This record gives sequence, structure tokens and C-alpha cells, in this order.
Amino acid sequence: MKTQLIKDDIAAAAKLIKAGELVAVPTETVYGLAGNGMSEAAVEKIYEVKGRPAIKPLALMVHDPSAMKKYCEDVPPQALSLAKRFWPGPLSIVLKAKQSVPEIVRAGGKTVSLRCPDHPLTLELIKRAGLPLAAPSANPSGKESPKNAESVQNYFDGKIAAVIDGGECGIGTESTIIDMSAAPYKILRRGALSEESIAQALSDELTVFGITGGTGCGKTTVLGELKKLGAYVIDCDELYHEMLSYDEALLSDINRCFPGTVNDGVLDRKHLGAYVFSNAEALEDLNAITHRHIQAEVDKRLRTCAMRGVRLAAIDAIALIESGLSDRCKTVIGVTADTTVRMNRIMKRDGIDAQYAMMRINAQQPNAYFEQHCDHIIKNDGTEAELIEKFRNLYKEVIKNG
Repeated sequence: MKTQLIKDDIAAAAKLIKAGELVAVPTETVYGLAGNGMSEAAVEKIYEVKGRPAIKPLALMVHDPSAMKKYCEDVPPQALSLAKRFWPGPLSIVLKAKQSVPEIVRAGGKTVSLRCPDHPLTLELIKRAGLPLAAPSANPSGKESPKNAESVQNYFDGKIAAVIDGGECGIGTESTIIDMSAAPYKILRRGALSEESIAQALSDELTVFGITGGTGCGKTTVLGELKKLGAYVIDCDELYHEMLSYDEALLSDINRCFPGTVNDGVLDRKHLGAYVFSNAEALEDLNAITHRHIQAEVDKRLRTCAMRGVRLAAIDAIALIESGLSDRCKTVIGVTADTTVRMNRIMKRDGIDAQYAMMRINAQQPNAYFEQHCDHIIKNDGTEAELIEKFRNLYKEVIKNG
């Protein structure tokens, strides 16, 4: 067999693929050794020519995200989101395979990896052939992955039908592989696309509810309902106090702005209070520091929960709007209540007197502020059951309107 070098006759390459032959193809990462991914005989040739162990499954190259539902089952919406974001591109997504995918491609397993290569010639080949391509890297097992057609010919001249010369591969690093067949999602191979980019893309697809309002308004009840719905809830007040116990960067920034407030890694709250409680500018400086660090930590936790397969999250913060965290939310709900009601709740909950309760309320934004800045307001002016009913109705409305 003489190996053809194909420049632009993709129709000829498609005929070879449909006839069961092997054709090396260019991608944005490295060249691949491609055959008909739905033909057991063609796939056997790939294993034989490459010297690939039969226990290692093969990826299927596809033309677009619609292939997921054609060849896979139980496809999570997050997988489609990643495909729409990064395909064509250096990302392989592992999903549960339909029985129509040959067992030899799956190496006897129940999953298959799909990839949409970012190269016009190979995409055209997949489209013309009308079938997925089984395509590991075009090198003998254990050898360096080829980045140009000449290297492929050096490896396989006379052993495969053709090589499509698509020029030098731009990245030269293999695709990143993520297993999304079950949650939590796992990076199986680090490659050209960073794990952080993937996690951020999944995080961007989260439905995030922002919950805000003053102390004693009833936010905890609303958050409890979100938890029942499976939401990952971030309480920013708890998060801040947690970070003060371990976040060296946060403590360092506080001490730099307010010297002497951190000793041996421990914040002296009274010392810090002496700086900020009687000085509005100092309080603004402190808020700027804490908001920046909390926002970074919230983003990190949202990325982490998104990699676990979570689709719904909530951020609870009195300063949700001032901190900029509201920009991260699909919708911001303000929970409000009359001052007397709030005061009685705080006194009962925290065991404090009326004067101190009123002091805390007066130190926070008034109801009018939340009514002005939030997307929705839930007025907590009845029983807990009535508050829950108001939230459930609002939740259905928000989700329905997408």
C-alpha cells in the first residue's frame, strides 16, 4: 500500500474512510490516526497499526455538539454547555455510551470520549463521511505525537491509506479529557485546555440566586428552601469569619492597611474596631479589602461546586450589592421586614436587648435600599409558611423565565 498525501481533496479522503481505510488527519493539537468509528474492522486496524493496547479506549471525533445525543445517553446539560463553549477545540468529553458505539471503541467499558477538532479539513472530512472518526494520536504507542504530515509519513508510510496535510499543528499538546459520565466531574488528562478554564465555564452556567437583606428579615428561611432544592449555599458572613482563621493573604492586607491588628496570624478585632468604627474612610478601606478577598473565594467555591455537577447555587450576603457579588447572580432577591418585627426576631435569636438590636438594624441598609437595588423583593410580613410560599412562587417564576 502506498500512503497518499492529500492536500485538499477531502472527498477522496472521505471515500477512503467509508471504505474502512485509515487516514491521518490534522487537528489544532496533534495529528490523529482516523478510521470509521462505527466500524469494528476499521478500529481494529487502528489498534494494530498504532500498536495500541486493546484495554485503552478510543475517542470519537465528531462535527458538533449534536453528536452527544446521537452517540451518548444521560448527557448532562453541563456537557452540552462545555461543548458549545470550547468546540471546536482541544477538549475531549467522556460520557455514557449508547450500545450503538462499538465495544472495541469503548475497550469493553460503558463510556466514550467525544472530541470536535478545530481544523477545517478534518471537520470537513467528518461532515463528508457522515460518521464519527475513531482517532488517537498518529504515532506508534510510546513515540512522540506528530505535529505535521511529514512526521506521520515517517511513522506509517505504506501502512495507512492517506495523510491529509493540514500544515503544522498550532498547539502541539493533546486535548484535555474530562469525564462527565458521572458527578463529580474528573480531569482524566491535563492537556491544551486548562482545568481552571473548564471549571470557570461550568461555573458561568450555574443558576446563582443572590439573597440579601438586613439582619432578622428572614433570609435563613429562604436559604433553607434553596438547600431543599439542592442549591449549594455560600453564607458570606460565615465565609469571612472562616477565612480569618486561614487566609494569610487576607490577614496580611488587613494588617498592611491597619498596622498592628494582626499578631501571630490572629486578628485583634478590638484593635481593628478602634480603626474603623469611628472613621468612615477606614471602614470603606476595610470593606474594599474584605470584599475583594471574599469575592475571589466565592468564585473559587462556585468553580469547585460546578465541577461536582451542581447546577443551582445561592450567595447570602448583607453587602451582596456593595461587594459586587450581585453581578455573579442570575437574580438578586431582597428579603425585607418591618423594623419592629426584625428587632423582636434578633432579640429572641441572639439574646440581646432592644437597644442593641436597634443599633445593629440602624447600622445596616434600610428596606428602601434593597427595594431599589434588588431584582425582586419578598416582604416577610406574615408567618414562616407564608414566607416560604412567597419564595416558592418567585423561584418558579425566575426559573420559568430563564
